[in-house]
Order: sequence, then C-alpha cells, then structure tokens
Amino acid sequence: MLNRADKSQTMPPKSVKGSLFARNLGKSQLGGVIFGCKNGTMNECLSKQIFGLPTPHFLYVKNIDPGLPLFLFNYDDKKLHGIFEAASSGQMYINPYGWTTDGSCRTQYPSQVQTRVRLQCHPLHEEKFKPIISDNYFTQSRFWFELDHAQTSKLMSLFASSPVVGTSIPNISAKWRPVKKSMSLSERRDDEYKTLASEVEHQLSCSSNSTGDISSLDGKNKLLKDQRNTNVVEQAQKDLIFQQLQELNINHEPKDLSSSDWAQGSTAMNVDFTENKDSNEEQLGIEEKKEEPSCASSDSKSIIAQLIQGMEELNAFKSEQTLKIYNMEQKLVEAEEQIKQLKDRCMMLESACNLSFTNNNDTMSNSFDELHLDPLKSIFLMGGYDGESWLAALDLYFPCQDVLKSLRPMHTARSYASVARFNDEIYAFGGGHCNLWYDTVESYNLAIDQWTLRPSLTKEKGSLGGATLNDKIFAVGGGNGDECFSEVEMLDLNVGRWIPTRSMLQKRFALAAVELNGALYATGGFDGNDYLS
Repeated sequence: MLNRADKSQTMPPKSVKGSLFARNLGKSQLGGVIFGCKNGTMNECLSKQIFGLPTPHFLYVKNIDPGLPLFLFNYDDKKLHGIFEAASSGQMYINPYGWTTDGSCRTQYPSQVQTRVRLQCHPLHEEKFKPIISDNYFTQSRFWFELDHAQTSKLMSLFASSPVVGTSIPNISAKWRPVKKSMSLSERRDDEYKTLASEVEHQLSCSSNSTGDISSLDGKNKLLKDQRNTNVVEQAQKDLIFQQLQELNINHEPKDLSSSDWAQGSTAMNVDFTENKDSNEEQLGIEEKKEEPSCASSDSKSIIAQLIQGMEELNAFKSEQTLKIYNMEQKLVEAEEQIKQLKDRCMMLESACNLSFTNNNDTMSNSFDELHLDPLKSIFLMGGYDGESWLAALDLYFPCQDVLKSLRPMHTARSYASVARFNDEIYAFGGGHCNLWYDTVESYNLAIDQWTLRPSLTKEKGSLGGATLNDKIFAVGGGNGDECFSEVEMLDLNVGRWIPTRSMLQKRFALAAVELNGALYATGGFDGNDYLS
C-alpha cells in the first residue's frame, strides 16, 4: 500500500553536487585552484614553476587566468603549500614530458599552468585547512580542487598569518640603498580600484530601468570584493616588512658608536665580523682596507637614517591603504543597497506586467486583438500548488510573446488532476488538494470564458492519465493515496456518464497517457512498490 511517507521514500535521490573530478564552477565563480603532488614530483613543480593534473581536471584548469591564486597539496605528508599564483592561462601540454624519468613518454599530468610565488608561507597540515574547504570533501580524504572566492580568501588569510620571514643579509659589501615604496603591483591595483568604483557609480546612475544592469553591478561588486581580499594579503606582507625594519632599528641603535660596537651590531645581522683585517678578508672573500672607527660610525648613522625613512614611508603607505579600504567598503555598501532597490523595482514592474485581464468576453477579445495574441499558439496552465495554497487558477501562456493572461478560475482548487481536450474545450478531471481526492469533472470553453460541470468519474482519484481517442475521453489509472489503480474509464457524452473499459495490465499511479495512430499508450508511473520503466 502507498501512503504519503512511502511516496517520499520512493523518489529517486538528488544528484550530488559536482562530479568525480570537479565542482564545475563557472569562470566567474572560480576564486582559486589546488594542485596535487607527491614527494617525488613536488621538487619539479617548484623548480620548474609548473603545476599539472590528469586530463579530466582540464574541465576547470582551462578557466585559470594569470594572477589566479594557486595552492599545492602534497598527498604524502598531507600538507598544503602556498601562496602561488598563475603566471599563464591553464593549458594542455605546456611541458609534454613533465614529471617523467627520461622524457621517453608523454606526461600523465597534461592539464598544466605556469606559476610563480605570490607569498612564501609555512605549509598547512590538512587538519588546519580542512574546515575552510569542508564543502569540497566528497570522501573522508578526497576533495575537489576548485575553490570559490570565499574559500580562497580564507585560505590566503590563514597562510598570510604564518609567512616565511628571512632575516639574513647575504652580502655585507652590497651598498645600502634607501627603502623605496613599491610602485608596481599596489599602484596598479589602486588604479583598478578607482576604475571599478567609477564603473559601479556609472552603472548605478544609468541602470534603473534595466534588469541586465543588475547582473553587471553584481559582477562589479564581486570584483571589488576580490580586489579587497587581495589587498588584505598585500597589507599583511607590508606589515611584516615594517616589523622587520623595527627589529633592525632596535638591533642597530648604537649607544656608543665605537668600532667594537659596530662589529657587534654587524654580528646581530648574521654577518660575522672579527677585529682583525686578515680574518675579515678570509670570511667575506673580499679585499678591502680596514676602515677607521669614524667611518663605521658614519655608515651606522646612514643606515639608521635610511631605516627611519623606510619606516616613515611604510607608515604613510599603511595609512593610505587603510583609508582606501574604508572608502571601498563604503562604496560596496552603497552599491549593494542600490542593487537591492533596482531588484525591488524590477519585481514591481514584472508584477504590473502580469496583472490579470478582465474575464468578460468583449474585454478579453479586445486584449487578444490589441496584443496580436493567437490563442491557438498558447499553453493552458491550471490548478496546482504554489508552496502555500492549492490553486484553482487558469492562465494562458503565449511563448512567442512571453505573455501570461489570467482566465476564469475553476470551480474547485485542484492539483494532481488530468487534462484532455475534446470538442474545442479543455476537460479537467480528478485530482484533489490536501488529503482530499476528487471524482469531479469540469470543462472550459475559451470562446465564452466559461467553466461547465460534467459527469463525475466512477471513483475519487488523482495523478491519473488522460487522453482523447475516437471522440471519447479516457481516464487512465491513478490512485487515492492508499492504493494504485489499473482501471480505465471512458466518458461518453451521448450516454452522459463514465463507462469502465478494459483495465491496464499493471497498476499505474502518476503515469502519462497519449493517443497515437488510433491507439492509447500509458507510460511510466508507480505500481505501489516500484516505479515502472
């Protein structure tokens, strides 16, 4: 026997998001990509600055553009390395013989992208980054490599909290130069911020009557958020440099600028000075004359002055970036509010377009003529359930003009009913609402916009099939929530009632019925135990 709980249990399961190889994120949704490696292939990935995956992963590798954040996961030690970024677009066979022993065979990882280091950080063990990408795990230990923008931003922030900081100075003979603020990447992105912000403001000023502009604003909004996330990582790098300079300033602040103190200060910078000329020349591999203490004192002052200048520039840069971030956040809030207002306005306009027409025949005929609508090229939509109410509505939809016209509703709200056309009228029979099932039948005449009650079915039923054959209407199968039916009955208007005919070979609930070449076909449905094929 079939009750409502059984029906829900017999429905096929929903398909799982993604596939074995990919989440199938769109190019605009892709915020970053994780590549895989092992101990035997990791060195080549880093030394040759190229990452690769098997061919099926090209579904999303092809969406990689230069600058996209990348990460490298080592399956052997379960650690994630970063932060890298794409130096090229994702392509097939950038290096056809990568990760092979002697180059005699083609690579097993042809889905490739060239890379460079964006920020060198300590690797993260799987237990640390797994909560961020928990939605990507399709087994206990396997996960999809595609990352959306939110996941990428969180991973980059986690990496940026533990960067690899180098404190040694490789060559003491190198000339100290004043610290200069980087003008390449940060200023270019600042320009991008200004351009994107101006575009958002322009879109907001001229897009109040177009739903297409809303999509454009959403895209700009996402771009601004991505730029802001990237700026956070850059700011973390600047803060680390600022901290290093403070430490250097403390280590090099002289109490007495004598030659011995200068040697000790140099030792604090991992450069081992001795007090005699011979040992200095042996350790540094250079030939130079011993300088007088006064020269060392002068150089020390110069270095400290340069460090102070660098710290002042970094402080100014930090303040400038903080102000820019604040301004961009304000613009994002304003843009989101404008987008919400535009969406609300579009919904109001759509509601106005779908207002019901009057149901009298003269007004309906005039509206058909004025809009050049052909009733023969339309689709009837009747009854059903909208998630809150059971409906008796009848609408006529014109696909060519994308117009929906409301007609006179049925006498009874009904769902799970069947419909058939006979003598230029539409017959609706069976169905029900809530826990009630109907045996009632009614027909609709479009010419006069009128519903008429017709002879009732032999029993109450719903989810039945309906078709017209040889000037007769057939009601096929169906059920009432407790049992499924195989009976078939026929409406003969000359007799004025439904007449039982030969039953089907199987019980069928929620089936489809159709007439073809003088024969009646019943397909699919549920027999009380299984769905039929």
